[in-house]
Amino acid sequence: MLPRIGDAGSLPGGSTICAMNAKSSALGAVVVGTGFGVFTHLRALRNAGIEVRALVGRDAAKTQARARLLEVPRACTSLRDALTDPAIHIVTIATPPATHAGLVHEAVAAGRHVLCEKPFAMNLAEAQGMLAAAERAGIVHVLGVEFRFATVHELMRRTIASGAIGVPRQALFAWLVPFLSHPAAQTPPWWEDEAQGGGFLGAWGSHLVDQVRVTLGEFVSVSARLQTLSGKPGMSADDSFTAQFRLAGGLEGVFVESMAAPGDMFGIVRVSGSEGAMWVEGVQGEELWVADRQGNKQRVAVPPELVLPPPVPFPHSELMQTAYEQAHAFGTDLAPYTRLVERMKARIEGRELPDSPPLATFRDGVAGQAVIDAMRLSAREQVWVNVAKLG
Repeated sequence: MLPRIGDAGSLPGGSTICAMNAKSSALGAVVVGTGFGVFTHLRALRNAGIEVRALVGRDAAKTQARARLLEVPRACTSLRDALTDPAIHIVTIATPPATHAGLVHEAVAAGRHVLCEKPFAMNLAEAQGMLAAAERAGIVHVLGVEFRFATVHELMRRTIASGAIGVPRQALFAWLVPFLSHPAAQTPPWWEDEAQGGGFLGAWGSHLVDQVRVTLGEFVSVSARLQTLSGKPGMSADDSFTAQFRLAGGLEGVFVESMAAPGDMFGIVRVSGSEGAMWVEGVQGEELWVADRQGNKQRVAVPPELVLPPPVPFPHSELMQTAYEQAHAFGTDLAPYTRLVERMKARIEGRELPDSPPLATFRDGVAGQAVIDAMRLSAREQVWVNVAKLG
């Protein structure tokens, strides 16, 4: 018998529900998770022309209500029951990190292609196990780091690769937002719990780590500190972090990141190289600039293929009940997530698409987890930690 899932688990007594609400296309999917899975996965799948045939969640009533509202034919309390539908080819996983491994192994054992959210795993060994299982099964496996497909992120990667600033030597990444600064701000219970993989380092830091890896190179060592600026009673996970890091090419960098910084939102990314610098400013910034060593600067033109449609807010505001959910209400991740799913669909169907940016796989999940693990160890021991070298 295939293992039961965690977050989208069974009802009391071990029974499960898979309620029918109805219809069929060439490629079908099940979304596991009734939060981010509903806000973004479901919409991106539909934008890419994939039929969402089932929604899985641990709360039967909540899952049925959201499936009905969003016109998903089936509402299930176990992935096993959802996968009795042979028209489901893709499983997308948007549940707390502690549940990812069980869900991935169940989906892979059933021969389905898998899109798994970040943070990918609870630790490096768990991440390596998921990658090994997916590669043995020969399925398409994708990591949900959608911001690879955001306009300015890909423009940065191409600009660095072009040699516009020479060899990258120094980098600063800062993003300070007030979502959890108010005493009444709420997050899902798992997000506050370190034991369930909660916290800002996993939620946002995994995106940053991926951006650095794909743009600037592999991590060699890190020195990190984790904080809980919101001061929420009983919260064991972080809502803020800082880190220094060193890359294989010699670059030295700094992260300064918080989800609980009072005041206006603030964001900046700046990379200095041997021949110039590159930067993007502002939380909503879509302008990338470069300057040479003489101080001449210019805005980097955006090629047509990198232009994305504007954000589409989630249409059912009544479902956005916590600060964490409200952070996703604006729909800024929908367009890049749609591009990610379109690339995954093309790979499943055997179609060739330009690999720019490269689609992240479970192998990237493993590499990113090695960095996150090193950052957590560094924060505990208050020392520099070398990042595990992977084969």
